[in-house]
Amino acid sequence: MQLTPIDDHFYLTKDEPNRSCLLALRDIILAQDPDITAEWKYNMPFFCYKGKMFCYLWIHTKRQWPFLGMVEGKHLHHPYLTFEDRARIKIMIFNPEEDLPVDTIRFILNAAIDLYRSGLIKLPKRKS
Repeated sequence: MQLTPIDDHFYLTKDEPNRSCLLALRDIILAQDPDITAEWKYNMPFFCYKGKMFCYLWIHTKRQWPFLGMVEGKHLHHPYLTFEDRARIKIMIFNPEEDLPVDTIRFILNAAIDLYRSGLIKLPKRKS
């Protein structure tokens, strides 16, 4: 994937192995569905599904490991997802020294997309 200057600042200023882990997560997310777009919101890399905030990447404060934050996590039930101190968002933390559980990540992303497809999470109205 081509990086933008904002991506350069966030991803490429991270030390290894976090940098490679975050870039791999970015590619997995963007490859999940053509309606997922990378955006910059709240000073962090966000991913939107058809214009609605979907998920984001960040570094866990205590562990200093990358994590995937699922915006509508309260509707997702998977043992790898945790609320920690959040009410709505669940996160999945990754040890950057280990292989990513790609199938699990794809499963969780697909379950989240289904929330939007089903209408449980309302999408913004398309401009005509």
